Formats: sequence, structure tokens, C-alpha cells
Amino acid sequence: MDAERVRARLLEAVGPKGLVNDPAQLRAMSTPWRDSWPSEPLAVVMPGATAEVSAVARICHEEGWPLVPQGGNTGVTGAGLSRPGGRDVLISLKRMNRLRSMDAGDDIMVAEAGCILADLQAAAAAQERFFPMSLGSQGSCTIGGNIATNAGGINALRYGTMRQLVSGLEVVLPDGRVWDGLRKLRKDNTGYDLKHLFIGSEGTLGIITAAALFLSPRPRARCTALVGLESPAMALRWLRRLRHAMGEHLTACELIERICIEVAMRHQPGLRDPLAQPCPWYALVEAGSCDEAAALDERITACFAAALEAGEVLDGVIATSLAQSDALWAMREMLAEGHRHEGISFKHDVSVPVSQVPVFIDQAGEALAARFPGIRQFAFGHIGDGNIHYNSLQAAGEPAADWAPRLPEVNRIVHDIVHRLGGSISAEHGIGQLRRQELPRYKPAVELEMQQRIKAALDPLGQMNPGKLFL
Repeated sequence: MDAERVRARLLEAVGPKGLVNDPAQLRAMSTPWRDSWPSEPLAVVMPGATAEVSAVARICHEEGWPLVPQGGNTGVTGAGLSRPGGRDVLISLKRMNRLRSMDAGDDIMVAEAGCILADLQAAAAAQERFFPMSLGSQGSCTIGGNIATNAGGINALRYGTMRQLVSGLEVVLPDGRVWDGLRKLRKDNTGYDLKHLFIGSEGTLGIITAAALFLSPRPRARCTALVGLESPAMALRWLRRLRHAMGEHLTACELIERICIEVAMRHQPGLRDPLAQPCPWYALVEAGSCDEAAALDERITACFAAALEAGEVLDGVIATSLAQSDALWAMREMLAEGHRHEGISFKHDVSVPVSQVPVFIDQAGEALAARFPGIRQFAFGHIGDGNIHYNSLQAAGEPAADWAPRLPEVNRIVHDIVHRLGGSISAEHGIGQLRRQELPRYKPAVELEMQQRIKAALDPLGQMNPGKLFL
């Protein structure tokens, strides 16, 4: 392998702006924001156009260099990082950040893969449209990464995951050929829907360079409420009551355990308890409507009053201003940051059928407490679609070094329960490096074989993002 010759070819393909040499920038692109996977790319390229991505892929294909696509480097499974040893070319799409078109008539925008999610939200709002994907990292994550991981977010209850928001894709294949699948059709029944192969593929089949994305009418009315609850079972009853009363206006329903708020308040100065008295559990909900006169607050208030009378909720607050609503959601976004300061945490992004969420939380808590006395349950997430972030914490005050070796057994306990309940060990974060060792235990052999055959058909040299998703 002649590294210098290939670097020269890459420089010719992407120009001086496209070959990263700055040590600080290289370090940032090789360092995950969470956990500590070792990463050492052979070279880092940042193409500025699809033709340059195609040229890079063709060079790597000819020279036998593995290629690792990276979005905003906000993932939590290590999927966008090169392997140690300096064998991989890391390709970042951040320079490809143009909004190619905004079609209000068809409610579709076409954006390049390096566009920041928050920028696309703002561009849609400027045209009185709404792009509903919403994540805590939306100020830095890119739409290409969102698509490659099939991101979920808080609005999946109403609008679905990234898979439901993509109309078409432009993809550079491993050999450098470009597939132009940027279709704006609501219906196209002409065979396999190829875009779905790349959505959630974690960069193992090709490089997403642009996407046609569905838009919705911009909500003009919004209502946010937080209620205190006795248990996840009561949260489920509250959710069912809301869905019956609010229908499609209900956009989000987040379940939060009390310890999550306590930890966030401990490590986030200025964060206050949301209700007058602590409650074991909370549900943060939001409804939206295109009709300014929808009176969403009145409908949620009526639901709350009925639930309070029925003993289904303990307390609650309904936001009376945009500032109050934003404050409630800011609290929700601080939960994931809080547990980073509590020592070892055992992170799980799992999903079960919505009706089984209380069962999962009860069974996982009991099983872990029996095996590891002192372990603290730390659960929050999107109860409306069955996605729970089950991030148990080590016992308070004990050495972190005593708890770190317990990760494999904690994972096995939690994931075995998820599997028995018909769930998934990854709901929205993907597999990456984090879960690839565990996947064969929970995926049927025939399903894994089909995935591997697809991988072999599109990437016969195994060039695309090796060491991720598959063993």
C-alpha cells in the first residue's frame, strides 16, 4: 500500500480544502463525544460535491483502502469512527451543506448530507413548513448521519423515524458510481424501494450525499404539559387517555423517572424541580396543531382533570408560555448529560411494544437489583413509541473501577428481558461497534444472513465502514 501515492490522488480529487491536515481538527474527528473507542484514520477527506465523493470512493476502491463515512460525530455507538491502526480513510460530508431546493408545493426539500439538522428545521420554518425530526444534538448532527442511523427523536410518536421522512436519496456506491434516487414521489411501486437499504445502514453500503425530505405544515398552536405519576403503568394510562382525546395532535410523550431529575438538578446549576412535590415518575407531553384556534391547552387541561379525578396522575403543570414550554423541554434534554457525572452508567437504547414498557422497567429493575445490590435504575425515553433509554447507574459512593467489569452481565440481563418481550436492543442509536458482538444473540440467523448477502452484493470488497454492524 503506497500511502503517499494515494494521498496525492485524494488531494487531486478533493483539492487542498478537502484534505484535512490540521491536528486539532483531526483529533476532533477521531474523538467520540461519549465513550472512548480508539480511532486513528489513515487520512481524512472532506469533499465539497458529489463528484468529489465519487472520486474518493473510486480511488479507495481501486487502492483497497477502507472508507468510513462520518456525519456530525454525535453518534453513541462508534459507527462514524475509523478503526485504530491507521488503515481507514475517514470521509466527512460537512462541507456538503447546501439546501438544493425547497418545494412548498410538494412539501419536499432536497438537502445535502452535511446540512445541520437545526438549519434544515429553520429553513423549513421560513417557508411556513415543518421538518419534524428533533434531537438533543440537532445543533451539530447532520442529516446524512440522521438517515444513516435512522434517527428517531421526540416527535416519532406523530411523524415517525427518519425512515418515514425520506422521499429519496442520492448515494455514492462503494465503487464510486452515483445512484440518483432523489425522487419526490409519494407513490412509486416499481420494485424494491432501494432507499430503505441505505436508511439505517450506518455507512456500510454506500455514502449518502443528499436526500429528498418530506415536510409538514408548520404547527401554529402548541401545548406542553408535565404530569407526575405513580408508575410507568399510570403513564401508559395517561398516554392512552391523551391519544383518545388529542388524536393526531399529540406529537410527543416522554417518560422520566424521578432519579433522572434529581441527578440532572445535582449537576446542572439553575435547574429547578418542575413540580411542587416530588413524584416517582413523570410524563412530558406536547401537542401541536396547524389551527391557531385549536385550544389544545383546554383539551389537555380537561384530560388532566379527568385523570386526576380517576387517580391516574398525582400533580401536573401546563405551560402557559413558550418560555415555560422551552424550559420543560430543556430539562428533558439535560437528563442524558446528568448521569455522565455519576460514575459508571450502563447505557441501553431499547424498544419494546408500548404495552410492555411497564413490564420491561419492572423486570429489568428487579433483575439488576437482585444481581447487583445498590445499582440505581435510571430510565427515561419515548414511551409513545416504546423506546426507553435504560441507563442504570453504579451504586453511589462506590469505586467506578469495581463496576466497570460488570457491563457485559448488565447488558445480558437487560437485553434478554427486552428480547423475551419482543423488543429490540437498539431502538434509534444503531449497532455500530457498541452492539455488534451482541446482535447475533438476538437476531434470527436467517435475518443476519439476508443482511450479510445485501452487504456482499453492494460492497463485495468489504470496503465500506468495516468493523461496524457485522462481526
